[in-house]
Amino acid sequence: MKHIDHIGIAVKNLEVSIPIFEKLLNSPCYKKEMIESEQVLTAFFQTGQTKLELLESAHPEGVISRFIEKKGEGIHHIAFEVEDINEEMKRLVSEGFVLLNESPKKGADNKLVCFLHPKGTNGVLVELCQSIV
Repeated sequence: MKHIDHIGIAVKNLEVSIPIFEKLLNSPCYKKEMIESEQVLTAFFQTGQTKLELLESAHPEGVISRFIEKKGEGIHHIAFEVEDINEEMKRLVSEGFVLLNESPKKGADNKLVCFLHPKGTNGVLVELCQSIV
């Protein structure tokens, strides 16, 4: 793994949360994006080499809505940039990790992504991501 790419934070409302993080980081939101396949609205902030991704559910039954109902707003996942997502997925499966998707899928911020089951990572939802060239 190359480095931490971003930390995903589940929020109820981007319009409320974006100004909070702009003040906190003293930096503007540089990108908003709708991820139709996941029913998630995202907003990105750059802080040093790492990004923060705010996640709002676009649907009342969406994965982010369910997360917030269960755990409240807060850290949802940590994402690691990888050189070759397919090879890293194979390596992790061989090490006994469970993937939540069998093949990489298109994610936010021009990335291919795959998630690891949090039961195998001490309760942390881990995302692998690779930039699409």
